[in-house]
Amino acid sequence: MFTPRTRAAGVAAFLSLVAVGCGAAPSTQTTQASEGGVNAATATSAADFGGFDKLVEAAKKEGTLHVIALPPDWANYGEIIEKFQATYGIKIESETPDASSSDEINAVKTRKGQDRAPDVLDLGQSFALSGAAEGLFAPYKTQTFDKIPEGQKEPTGLWVNDYGGYVSIGCDAKKIATCPTSFADLLKPEYKGKVALNGNPTKAGSAFAGVLAASLANGGSFDDIQPGIDFFKKLKDAGNFNPVETTPATIEKGETQISIDWDYNNAAYAPQMTAKGIDWKVNIPSDGKYFEMYAQAINKDAPHPAAARLWQEFIYSAEGQNLYLKGFARPVLLPTMTTEGTVDQALAAQLPAVDGTPQFPTTEQVTAAKEKVASGWDAAISG
Repeated sequence: MFTPRTRAAGVAAFLSLVAVGCGAAPSTQTTQASEGGVNAATATSAADFGGFDKLVEAAKKEGTLHVIALPPDWANYGEIIEKFQATYGIKIESETPDASSSDEINAVKTRKGQDRAPDVLDLGQSFALSGAAEGLFAPYKTQTFDKIPEGQKEPTGLWVNDYGGYVSIGCDAKKIATCPTSFADLLKPEYKGKVALNGNPTKAGSAFAGVLAASLANGGSFDDIQPGIDFFKKLKDAGNFNPVETTPATIEKGETQISIDWDYNNAAYAPQMTAKGIDWKVNIPSDGKYFEMYAQAINKDAPHPAAARLWQEFIYSAEGQNLYLKGFARPVLLPTMTTEGTVDQALAAQLPAVDGTPQFPTTEQVTAAKEKVASGWDAAISG
């Protein structure tokens, strides 16, 4: 079963409670990761360890990597975790896979100094930016860092985009006579009570992106997300907005027959739902094309700093990037890998077709939009 990253409301409180009783402070062995005296917690590249092989040695010595918020069927993380463990013999402790980006940041803060703190983070763009601004991350440049396009990484490696997708509209074609292909369609009366989001946009990156895409479809811009908030208020007032957060279970039960979510989630649902007799169709909205990438970051106080850095090296290798592609996600190195001939062509051909070149908001635009949604969403939807 898929585990969409919708993130339950109680997760943040759960993380705070768990933090009180979790583990001891990291040992000297984890912070002094190399026999050569290298402090893994301050290493900014594999060269600081004396080369990649030395990084591998240091990571194996730690033996563990602690992660949260990595659902096994989100962007193929289940297989990515298995491959990393099999390749390096490092155990991955994966906790609370349905946690949100905000929960990840909370865990970094509340578990500082504990061996249960997350070593690495997979964050929505807005949370990557805010976490870096708060000084929560460690700078690190992988061996492929220079191949990652400008604008897709913080210059020192505090965060680096890893994979992404387009906001899309998933639809149960056996229950919906005509699947919507635009945000404008979603206001039609035949979709009453049927249009859901994957989470709350004040907490979940996928839902936030849905609001931003709706803004672009309704005269807004990266500088003005208010039309997106207004659109969802209009959707609610029309009776079309469904407050049930999308999960595979809600799709199977017919509770969320239309879902605004990343195309890699919706595309990945399709073959699984076919086995359950559901014809799940995916469309990129014609009036609101919005592409966004998630970002990787290393916890500045990671209890397993060498393993955290090795994880990054794996994620940004051709193997790791193709594993994202296998999960219908568009890896950040896709253009380079296409040029170099290292991309899996069969997997690339399965991606939903999209016309045009994606545009990206600036750090300042994302920050402002996030603040606008945080202050206006609840009033718009509950009012």
